[in-house]
Amino acid sequence: MMPSQRADITPTPPATTLSYDQSAQLMTDLTFKGRVKTACLRYADSIMDEASTVTAHNTRMRWAANCFQNPDMVAGQIQPLTVQDPAVQAAGSGITDNALQPAVEGAINKTM
Repeated sequence: MMPSQRADITPTPPATTLSYDQSAQLMTDLTFKGRVKTACLRYADSIMDEASTVTAHNTRMRWAANCFQNPDMVAGQIQPLTVQDPAVQAAGSGITDNALQPAVEGAINKTM
């Protein structure tokens, strides 16, 4: 496989979820990390716009500021937990952006 090509990491039928090996691969996949980073930045932006009355607002604002300053580091921290989300386990790297966003947000919320 040439460097510009990447293999999809998706459940191998008849399996309906990723194997441990596939999960481990997706946890370090750079293309998937880029997608997680984009979702993190979108979530950080929405946190910056939320009302100060939202529960744990100060903690959320600190997380969002850190995400803006260190998006690659934050994505690397969130990626493994995101891979464990049921929607990601079912679709692997083929997950749609619309399905990935709540998976990333759920992973972030677990860490705050």
